[in-house]
Amino acid sequence: MPKRIEPGPGQESVWDYPRPPRVEPTSKRVQVIFNGVTIADTGDAKRVLETSHPPVYYIPPEDVRMVHLSAAPGSSLCEWKGRARYYTVEVGERRAERAAWAYPDPRPEFESIRDHVAFYAGPMDACYVDDERVRPQPGGFYGGWITDDVVGPFKGGPGTVGW
Repeated sequence: MPKRIEPGPGQESVWDYPRPPRVEPTSKRVQVIFNGVTIADTGDAKRVLETSHPPVYYIPPEDVRMVHLSAAPGSSLCEWKGRARYYTVEVGERRAERAAWAYPDPRPEFESIRDHVAFYAGPMDACYVDDERVRPQPGGFYGGWITDDVVGPFKGGPGTVGW
């Protein structure tokens, strides 16, 4: 495992995040843009923090333009949060398959994110936390958003499968 990066002033290390994960509110502005359209914009997101992962931001459904999301086939099971359903994001002629997800029936500890929508940053035009454009968590499965105030190393890159 790569060496833990020590956080600087104003930074958090993902190695200080808990396992099992924790949900916390954030008042930072969270935005998602796809095919030139802002499909999500909120100051009321929840962050899920888990050891070795950058935060995943869950946006209340009332702050998501749900008209651009349609149910996608399949689901996944998180040992902590429960079963996730996936969405295809579509604006105009452009589609991103299984690019967002939500927990319609989360485990009791994660009730506060029921039906909130999280987005993979990679397939979107841009995702922002406050005015900072986020970078996607490495790998194809995890949906964390990397910002300058979070340091790793992050799970998802080459050689991290056994973490």
